Amino acid sequence: ENINLHFTGDIHACETAQNLCAAAIDASILHGRTPGDTHRNPLNIDPLNVTWTYCVDIEARALRDALIGLGGYANGYPRLAHWDITVATETAAIHALTTGLKDLRERLRRTVVAYTYDGKAVTAEDLHVAGTMTALLVDAIKPNLVQSTEGHPMFCHGFPFANVAHGNNSVMADLVALKLADYVVTENGFGVDCGFSKMVDVKCRQSGLKADCAVIVASIRALKQHGGAFLLRPGVPYASVKEAAETENLPAIEKGCENLARNI
Repeated sequence: ENINLHFTGDIHACETAQNLCAAAIDASILHGRTPGDTHRNPLNIDPLNVTWTYCVDIEARALRDALIGLGGYANGYPRLAHWDITVATETAAIHALTTGLKDLRERLRRTVVAYTYDGKAVTAEDLHVAGTMTALLVDAIKPNLVQSTEGHPMFCHGFPFANVAHGNNSVMADLVALKLADYVVTENGFGVDCGFSKMVDVKCRQSGLKADCAVIVASIRALKQHGGAFLLRPGVPYASVKEAAETENLPAIEKGCENLARNI
């Protein structure tokens, strides 16, 4: 329960850092926009080409695309802004890839947040917020030690989505775990074709880590489904496929093994 309810506040720290940068972008666009002032938008940011998003750790679909700055000069420059859930943000991905405080500062420094009217990249360093974002994440990059229901020590740290980021736990957690144990088991999100592939292609390349072996979970029931014995979709009660799922079906298992062999 504590893990799902705020835990150590890592997600909140990433959310604050992400929104700090987003607010700085809008402040920079607004800067100097008073009648007769010629010093407008000093970084020449194109409001239609802002790639950095706001975020909130709630499924607020109505905020995915929203017009902001509609209350006059005091409330910012009008533009179409976007909100992500916190775990789908760039900050969450950086948080999970960093190897330490210095590396975190460097990654945030070179992060592209928008483009100018003439197509040049604008970074968090250009906005002078990379250092502050780093300060907000100082404690958040420290791995969290938890205990399994069987009493085993585990690190629970990092939360980037695999469909928009690399979908793995933090590099920091792996580095600490490797200093404390002879071997470390880590789980990838979104299956072999997404999370594991990105662990090898992104996480390991970025961190210098190397996977010594891989464990593929393949249950008999899953092989039957892959072999066409039944189809269990979200929202469909298991009772409707229970007989097909639990009845011996060697041809379906054999056919399902083709998918297993492909993943291997």
